[in-house]
Amino acid sequence: MTAGAPERTDRRGRGRSGAGRAHGSLRRAEARAGLALITPTLIIVLVVVVVPILWTILLAFQDVRLLNLRRAGIFDPLTLDNVRAVLQSDDFVPSLLTTLAYSVFGTGLAILFGLVAALALRGAFRGRTFVRAAVLLPYVAPVVAVTFAWRTMLNPQFGVVNELGVEFFGWDAPVAFLSERSASVSILGLDISLPVALMTVIAFEAWRSFPFAFLFLTARLQAAPATLEEAARVDGATPTQRFRYIILPQLMPTIAVLAVLRFIWTFNSFDDIYLLTGGGAGTEVISVRVFNFLTARGDIGLASAQALVLAVILALLVGLYLRRFATREETSA
Repeated sequence: MTAGAPERTDRRGRGRSGAGRAHGSLRRAEARAGLALITPTLIIVLVVVVVPILWTILLAFQDVRLLNLRRAGIFDPLTLDNVRAVLQSDDFVPSLLTTLAYSVFGTGLAILFGLVAALALRGAFRGRTFVRAAVLLPYVAPVVAVTFAWRTMLNPQFGVVNELGVEFFGWDAPVAFLSERSASVSILGLDISLPVALMTVIAFEAWRSFPFAFLFLTARLQAAPATLEEAARVDGATPTQRFRYIILPQLMPTIAVLAVLRFIWTFNSFDDIYLLTGGGAGTEVISVRVFNFLTARGDIGLASAQALVLAVILALLVGLYLRRFATREETSA
């Protein structure tokens, strides 16, 4: 019996080592299978996303135009002239301020309208599904179609908005909403200059994107427990108190995410403004400015530098928001 004990121990050791080798072979096979599955996605991301970004960064530091694009090389001399020209341009600061105003007010109004719609359509009623589906129409409709509809409605000659304004609201003359840079309005005896075209494109952005916020907020409201509101209602809380102390804190994390997403998309928005005003009448945001650099001037290097500056500014603003506000809202919620 004493002589057989080492043999049994040795068999157990060999059994464990064999199981370990089999387990290691299985893990390596799973790793190879996983790598084979994600390789096509990695290649697509590399070709479609990474390579264009790197090429744009290189072009931003090169003197490249449409005329000499074919002769331009990857390792051409690098220069800071394009970035310096963008930052020192007289139109850079006004364009940046216009972009910030368009992004901040467009994002805020879209979230506000989405919140109002989500609360209004929260309760059950006949036809609620149809109404909710109809609310999504501005977001899912083709941008070309909705911009054409807005341009037609706001036309100063035959638009229905000006017709109603002159006929029923006492306007002195039709308003060129999409081509008038500013208009003076008297409020409480004070003459205030309002950016008409910019306010119009902000209103369009809020109208077009509020269904996105409506979807997120509706989903969060449906997932919220109803017992808290019922308890508050039993305790005599008013609708305003229930919204402020129960509903809104539960929605703040979702609102924080919406604010980041909508701000990024609105900051980079191009098609809405270009189709409505073409960037004229004080609505030239940075994305339209990049397009003008590329098409009107044919300066690829300068357009790339402008896009790079836009990306850096956007990254700084989003990083500041995430560090200062989003964490605080999630913690308080």
